[in-house]
Amino acid sequence: MNEMSFLTEDHLRFRDNLRRFIDTEVVPKADAWEETGMVPREVLRQLGELGYLGIRYPATYGGAELDTVYSAILAEELGRSSYGGFAVTVLVHTDMASPHLGNFGSPEQLARWMPGIIAGTTICAVAVTEPDAGSDVAGIKTRAVRDGDHYVLTGSKMFITNGVHGDLYFVAAKTDTTVKGSRGISIFAVEKGTPGFEIGHPGPKMGGRGVAEVELFFDHCRVPVENLIMAGDPNSTRSFKRLMSSFGPERVGNAAMCLGVAQGAYELARSYSLERKQFGKPICEFQGIQWKVADMATQIHAARLMIYRAATNLVDGFPDPLEAAYAKLYANEMVQRVTNEALQIHGHYGFTREFPLERMVRDSRGFSLGGGTTEILRNTIAAIVYGRAFDQRKG
Repeated sequence: MNEMSFLTEDHLRFRDNLRRFIDTEVVPKADAWEETGMVPREVLRQLGELGYLGIRYPATYGGAELDTVYSAILAEELGRSSYGGFAVTVLVHTDMASPHLGNFGSPEQLARWMPGIIAGTTICAVAVTEPDAGSDVAGIKTRAVRDGDHYVLTGSKMFITNGVHGDLYFVAAKTDTTVKGSRGISIFAVEKGTPGFEIGHPGPKMGGRGVAEVELFFDHCRVPVENLIMAGDPNSTRSFKRLMSSFGPERVGNAAMCLGVAQGAYELARSYSLERKQFGKPICEFQGIQWKVADMATQIHAARLMIYRAATNLVDGFPDPLEAAYAKLYANEMVQRVTNEALQIHGHYGFTREFPLERMVRDSRGFSLGGGTTEILRNTIAAIVYGRAFDQRKG
């Protein structure tokens, strides 16, 4: 496929430099991270020093001021590493958590936190999901009550990536519990060590083992008023729509990560099929294998076109919601098909931990659970193509 149709020479140099870093500094070491459930902070600082954590942010704070295509390349190469936990650690920091500050922070807030975020010395997490509110973001119950110069947060969050090793948490809370639906939801920056803020213990997971997910607890946690990033408007859904707009880059990043994982699995399967012999000849000479590889290549190509289309088609600075939903939905399901077929081509070897495919299959199953499930994405697409919303929580 002709990458030059959407990647410039500068894009390709960026990709090649990043790929070299991952091949030398990540792949040889990441098995140990899978065991500890943690990407060392030094690796994140290295990524920051090389400019990979501030791709779209202003140069004033150390950012590179590049476009969304570069972010998609970052996500794709992180996925291609085959270590989903590592990829998610970085992308939560760059594409899920810090954009709340980058998009809605005041000049004072940006000056306070953004340099450390870009440098990789301040690690971010985003805390929206709750025990009773996952896809239903408008249904969150964590509340924040104004008390003088502070807001008092009470509630809990769960499945929070980077929760254990984060320094700064962007927490969604209801600042007006008298209104219904999506009104009155605000975002607060909560720093680790704030009294009343406790971090739970990580539990075992099927995939993404290189990063822990935990519960967060807010027991009358006092957060300074100046840490309010985005104030929820009780009289309209405007604030909620601004909050949801941040999911666009996240969805494109998630899709690009899936693309990278699928590309890596395809490369492994193609290479193995050329080497593995059965019945006196390489298995690539059997039509059954050829068709599998052809289908994998076709699906990867289709996903790449969708993803880079979404990365370049911006509306008010964010990926078009429909394009982002298309890309994430297709990529989430495509990566599961491709990694499973790659494992099948490897036979029982693929089922062992001598090869990375069993990990890639496990990790891939989790990509469709965050940033909008495949069911939510279908709802989003249906709402747009029908020209009306199917929101049952209007208010």
